[in-house]
Parts: sequence; structure tokens; C-alpha cells
Amino acid sequence: MAASHTLPHSRAIRKSGVLVLNGYGIRVQVNAGHLLLHDGIADERRTIRLPRVNHGLKRLVMIGSDGFVTLEALRWISDVGAAFVMLDRRGKVLAVTGPVSSSDAKLRRSQALALGNGTALKISKELISQKLAGQELLVRDMLHDPATADAIARFRAELPSADSIDVVRLIEAQAAKLYWRAWSEMPIRWPRKDESRVPEHWKRFGSRISPLTHSPRLASSPPNALLNLLYALLESESRLSAAAMGLDPGIGVLHVDTPSRDSLACDIMEPIRPKCDAFVLHWLQSEPLRRSDFWEDRNGNCRIASSLAIKLCETSDTWRRLVAPVAEYVAQELWSSISKPASTLARQLIATRLTQRNKREVKGSDVPGVKQPKPEHVCSGCGKTIRAERSHCANCAIDGATERLVNAARIGRLAARSPEVRAKHVASRRRHAEACSKWDASSQPAWLTSEVFSQKIQPLLAGVSTSAIRSRIGVSRWYAGRIREGYRPHPRHWQALAELVGISRASLENSLDRLTTVR
Repeated sequence: MAASHTLPHSRAIRKSGVLVLNGYGIRVQVNAGHLLLHDGIADERRTIRLPRVNHGLKRLVMIGSDGFVTLEALRWISDVGAAFVMLDRRGKVLAVTGPVSSSDAKLRRSQALALGNGTALKISKELISQKLAGQELLVRDMLHDPATADAIARFRAELPSADSIDVVRLIEAQAAKLYWRAWSEMPIRWPRKDESRVPEHWKRFGSRISPLTHSPRLASSPPNALLNLLYALLESESRLSAAAMGLDPGIGVLHVDTPSRDSLACDIMEPIRPKCDAFVLHWLQSEPLRRSDFWEDRNGNCRIASSLAIKLCETSDTWRRLVAPVAEYVAQELWSSISKPASTLARQLIATRLTQRNKREVKGSDVPGVKQPKPEHVCSGCGKTIRAERSHCANCAIDGATERLVNAARIGRLAARSPEVRAKHVASRRRHAEACSKWDASSQPAWLTSEVFSQKIQPLLAGVSTSAIRSRIGVSRWYAGRIREGYRPHPRHWQALAELVGISRASLENSLDRLTTVR
């Protein structure tokens, strides 16, 4: 029987409140009032038990469709105010359910009439304006392409004069074409050990359009696979936000009505797409991808390994907080389009259930900002996870240090052959040769013999710094290092070195007297 271990809920749920289930035979049920979860593959099975109090659960994300979820478990998730998201193994949203506000027929009616009274056009202009502003900023600051950024800015400037939603869609499509073209030649970094193991089309971003489907679906390269999964998470959070505001996620204002698609959720997520793009782009520019995190399907579809998919799903809380103000804006615009009696005109604001903006403004505080998630920092050589302040793991650092030493030695040899360095070397040799020829051996003290230097002075030089020896006798650092290691210098240096270590005739006589007394 496969091994299984029970995890405390504090370890199972991160700070984001997102719990991801993955594997086969997934079970979500209620036992003794607790939410009981089983997931994993083969021997890597786990069991998680969540109590109703202090559970910390905000999102339960299930990747796969093998297993079951009981109705009682869905009721448990709803009671604690959490949401349930189900994705297939390619990242497509299969089911989303979460807290829903009380239905307001007037709000939904205004949503259905928005295409005819101009509200949909106003909302579409604002959403696409925010999206193009984010794309312009990303291209200018992260891709360093001012020409494309200026072109996107010009398209954005045309939005206020757009007189139909079709024109808004055309402007957005033209800007998107330039935007993704700026990404196309961006190189994708891999650890050195993976460079020869990945196909060539994985080494640059390429086209956002997959050759498999002639659309963004079924990505053929890792960065597009990352974007598709993050967009799926963003879509699910947009749907939850729309439902929480009392809107119908299926009735869109910019995206046309299509079966099996939540068009309003696709509208709400548009301004946040550049945020997802910035997260992936920062990852590609700062960290190498790992071959073990991706694999290729039979048809060439690039798939994401379970371990990485789980980590990406844990960013759901970030996208939830970014989507919240957009959903509230859409709800407020639709609410404002409703004809109301004069007695209710003073109450034009809809409840901001997602950000609590109205309550915060009354208290004089702002909605807190949202920090972008950060990818794992990995070794540039092997892809192993390491601390942020390092660039290589312990094993790869050895190879890198050796390579740097070899390069430094090569550069040093080349520099040593330059005419200027050779002239300095010749001058130094001439100066030392003259000093040796002018030195008179009779000037050496009688007590400073070869035996005294070898037995008394030289052992003490091992404890003196190289710089001290160098400055004392005026030699190179390399020569001073050799003296520390036991090399015997020219006799003219002996007296200066003896003084450096505190050896004199008096000290030798004192040591000899003490030795005689002991005997």
C-alpha cells in the first residue's frame, strides 16, 4: 500500500492562503467537521486535515480531474469564505466556485443593457487604457525598447476618440502585435548543464502564437506555458471577483459572448495581464529556467512539471488582490448607469466588498499595495535552489572559481608580456643586481651566520605578514611570499629581517645563558 503522511495545516498552507492539490486519486471530503484532503502520486501521497477555526484557507486549487469532491466539502469551503478552483493538467480552467454576494437584479440588468447605452464602451476604453499603459511601461523599462513603447502610447492616445467597441478591439489588437514582437528575440537562460538538453526553440521567447493551434493555446515553449497557466489563474480570480460583486461573469462588455467562456472575467483580467507578464519577464531576465520543470508532450505542447505548477498556483492570492479594484470599478460603472429615484441619488456608490475602499476612505487610509511574487533563485550551473545572495551552489562555485583563476592567470601572462611591464621588470632586476654587487659581506654582523638565520630567524618569518616583509626589505609581494614559505633571501636582507622578528645579538646571548643555567 502506498505510504501516506499527514501534514499540519500550518505547513500545508503558505502565507498566501492557497493550497494546491495535485496527482491522482485526489479526495476532498469532510470528516468529523474537518476538511480532509488526499493527493499525491504513488508513494508520495499526503493527507491534510483543516479545522474550521484558524485554517487560513483562501483558495483550494486542484490540478487534474482524477478523484472526487463531495458536496459536503463544497459546503465547508463556502462556509469558511474560501474558493475552489479546478484546472486541467494543461492549465485550462474547468470549474470555479467561491463566495457570492446577494443577487441584485438591477445590477445584472444594467450589465445586460451596457452594450446598448454606451456603458460598455466607456468601461472597455478604461480597461484597455490601463492595459496599454502597463504594456508601455513594461516595454520601456524592462525590454528597453522605447520605439515600441512610444508606438503603444500612440495607440493608447487613440482610445478616447473610439466610437465603438470594435474600434477598441482593433486598437488593442494592433498594440498587442507590437507588444509581443518586442518579446520575440528575448533569450531564455538555462543552467549550463541543461543548455544541450533543450530544443533550440526553447532558447528564445519566439512568437506568442503557438504553431500547434495558431493561437496562444497549447504553448510550444516554456515562457508561453508559464504565461498560459498564470492567465488561467488570473481568469479564475476575475470570475470569483465578478461573482463576489454580484455580476454575471458570463456577460461581457469587451469580449463577445461565447459558449463555455466567462466573457466578463476575460474583460476584468485585461488590465492585470501586464502584471503577469512583468512577473514572467522578471523571472526570465533574472533567473535561468530548469529543464526538469518542463517536458514536451507528443504533439510538441510544452507542459509544466507538477512541482513548478504548484508554486505558480500559490501566487493566486497576488492576482486576487490585483483584480479586486478592477472588478469594483466595473461594478460601480454599471451601477451608476441604473436610473434611480431622486431620493436615492445620494447613494451612488456600490459596496466595495473586495478592497473595502469605501470604509478605508472614511477612515482616511488607502488600500495597501500589492507586492509582486518572486521566482526561486537557482544556481546558474546546475539549477539547484540557492540563497538569493549567491549565484552558484557549492559544487558549481568550485568550477567557476577554477575557471576564473585560469582566466586571471591567462590575463596576467598576457599583461606581463607588454612592453611597459617588461621595462619595469628589467629596471627592477637591474636595481637588485646593483644592490647585490655593491653589498659588502664584511658589513654583516659576526653573529648573523647562515645557521642563525636558518634556525632562529626563518621560522619566525612564517608568522609575519607578506606586506610587512615587502615594505621592510623593498621586494615584490611574490618574493616576500616566498620568504614566508621558507625561501632564503640574499644575505643583505638578513639583518633587516632579524630586526623585523626581534632577533639581535643580545637576545641570542640571553637565550644561550638561560640554556646554560638550566643545564
